[in-house]
Amino acid sequence: MSVAKLDQRELILFDLDGTLVDSAFDLYRAMNLSLEHLNLPLVTEEQVRVWIGKGTSLFCSSTLQYLKGEVEPQLHQQLLTTFLEIYNADPCVDTKPFKGVLPFLDWGKRNNKKLICVTNKPEQPAIKILQELDMDHYFVDIIGGDRFTTRKPDPTQLNYCVTHYSVTPEQTLMVGDSSNDVEAAKRAYIDCIVVSYGYNHGEDIQLCQPQQVVDDLRELLD
Repeated sequence: MSVAKLDQRELILFDLDGTLVDSAFDLYRAMNLSLEHLNLPLVTEEQVRVWIGKGTSLFCSSTLQYLKGEVEPQLHQQLLTTFLEIYNADPCVDTKPFKGVLPFLDWGKRNNKKLICVTNKPEQPAIKILQELDMDHYFVDIIGGDRFTTRKPDPTQLNYCVTHYSVTPEQTLMVGDSSNDVEAAKRAYIDCIVVSYGYNHGEDIQLCQPQQVVDDLRELLD
């Protein structure tokens, strides 16, 4: 039984990294440029794919924990600042939409669904990525992690969407890839579907007991 119930939904919310786009290589590139800048050893793309998915601060913490065996607050702040500067300047060199994403967004737009990107990534690079991939036109709003004082798994971003577009939680669906998305949706009383291919900080997505997992968003259209 699909959780999607797409005919009943007016608002569909999407996470960005690991759900709509594969941005791991650009995050890896920016992290190594940042580490180089701070005279620290480099990391691999495989490691980065395990560490991403729960926000930039935690990504930097995981990197330092691996390199140093501890997270020294001052160095963490330096790495975070350097990384955001480098990454935000050029967030879309190798980033691409996952397969199945564009057909699903096309379907949503054709069927007059309101589509919103709700990400923990700062708004500026999120918008830049979607513009460069010519995907921004699908969304009525792109809400970054810096618009409100809290971010997923806090439900503030999701609650805002429901209120602002005058819909009910039942008319809303969340599509994500991490426990942050599942938890935020639960707390906003919104149904949530997760993709199997995303980033969840190296954890099996099934552990957070999602309502439904799909390998490709086109499965929801069958």
